[in-house]
Amino acid sequence: QVLLVESGGGLVQAGGSLRLSCAASRPAVSPYTISNNAMGWFRQAPGKERELVAAINWNGARSLYGDSVKGRFIISRDNAKNTMDLKKDSLKQEDTAVYYCALDSSTSHFVRAGVPEYDYWGQGTQVTVYS
Repeated sequence: QVLLVESGGGLVQAGGSLRLSCAASRPAVSPYTISNNAMGWFRQAPGKERELVAAINWNGARSLYGDSVKGRFIISRDNAKNTMDLKKDSLKQEDTAVYYCALDSSTSHFVRAGVPEYDYWGQGTQVTVYS
């Protein structure tokens, strides 16, 4: 069991920036070490399917971005702190969604883009971009 908790969502004007953070832990025992697993950020807007925003492998050497966020978002991780961040710049109204942190317990060196491939999910954090 892995607990993922997102933070940093909120209301932001178009063109602005926001940073999301995800903290990983394992309830009842010492903090879960995420350093062996790939992780990702996904988002889901009302009436739409959940989609990949960005994913990163265990050591940050490989990353993958959704086409709509390339050049604007940056994913990073700090294995010593068991955290993963998503820096979002040049935000657009179409970035409005619930953002989810996810962990792929089957993958370490590679990153995968599919929702079913991630087996642990956070509760999500709302990001609303207004004009």
